[in-house]
Amino acid sequence: MTYCLAIQFNDGLVFCSDSRTNAGPDRVSTYSKMHRFNMAEERSLVLLTAGNLATSQAVVAQIQRDLAAGGDMNIGKARYVSEVADYIGQISSVERAKYQKLGGPDAEGFDASASFILGGQIKGTPSELYLIYPEGNHITASDQHPYLQIGETKYGKPILDRIVQADISPETALRCAILSIDSTMRSNATVGPPLECLFYRNDSLAPYERYSKLEESHPYLIAIRQDWDKSIRSAVERLPRFTVDLEDPQ
Repeated sequence: MTYCLAIQFNDGLVFCSDSRTNAGPDRVSTYSKMHRFNMAEERSLVLLTAGNLATSQAVVAQIQRDLAAGGDMNIGKARYVSEVADYIGQISSVERAKYQKLGGPDAEGFDASASFILGGQIKGTPSELYLIYPEGNHITASDQHPYLQIGETKYGKPILDRIVQADISPETALRCAILSIDSTMRSNATVGPPLECLFYRNDSLAPYERYSKLEESHPYLIAIRQDWDKSIRSAVERLPRFTVDLEDPQ
């Protein structure tokens, strides 16, 4: 399992992902889920991956091969980010079917599906953000739902629902993303560091305005985790008192 998220707001896009992979309790490792593509100040794209590692690796490899070969369709030729989302969805659907078939009839419970978050900007168009499902279709972020998640989503959702909105600052968006993943790590051991975080500023078309990799022992990750824990405890103590009689009836 893994957890990745991306936030769309007025100033740009924030991406954050964990790096833990596992194929059972004795096979835990790390693998980057964040893939970055930048082309000569003409387009800047970020792809986050979750799900079956073989499928997601095959999708990324095919993207790179098509780009290097100058294929009829590749991320360098697309006019819109939505076209890139369609293209990745098609590759993902093919690779998923191939690996699902390799699982064989006796591979009960085997799941070759992978999901993706794609975001970025192509020169002359707005920045965009998409969640690509294993079936190949996709949805986009909106004003009503300005963030997207893949993987183990439930533990890190509450802070995003409460804080994220269109006028959020890049710094606050990054902090919310890190706290969202840290909350997930706290409740699910299959999500873990290092964390990768990236901010893309609208119309910059720069490779990476701000990219950080936070290992488990990174001072900032430790500090924000400790401060968040203390702040939650303090907030609970400040809540209005529960006035209903809590004594057992006689």
